[in-house]
Amino acid sequence: MRSYLIVANQTLASPALSAEVEGRIAAGPATFHVVVPLTPIVHRLTWDEDESRRAAQERLEALLDHVRSAGADASGEIGDPDPVAAVRDALRSVEVDEIILSTLPAGISRWLGQDVPSRLRGSATQPVVVVTAEREDAAAPHG
Repeated sequence: MRSYLIVANQTLASPALSAEVEGRIAAGPATFHVVVPLTPIVHRLTWDEDESRRAAQERLEALLDHVRSAGADASGEIGDPDPVAAVRDALRSVEVDEIILSTLPAGISRWLGQDVPSRLRGSATQPVVVVTAEREDAAAPHG
């Protein structure tokens, strides 16, 4: 059985990520572990950690429900705000065959601006696949 780690936040409900997940499920038995980095929801110059955590938890639960309804086992967690640190932390407790990084499009993605795909490839032994949401799926400039 293949095992996948998904790291995403704003794009958890994107059709692009959904297609990636469904393609892997169609290829054979699969399990997924989802890590949602705790991305701040900023109001002026401050952010509310509780609000950010609730939003991340809601997105996480929705994706877990989707994966399970498609026929695969799924678990997940809210992780470190730095997606690379969040993946590193998750890999301490789960073994995976592949990492799927889901991000917003270039120009509005902070993760691409922080070179998260290259940083992940440099710190993980598993292959890293980058899935980019369509511009119209992007609601706000975060992950």
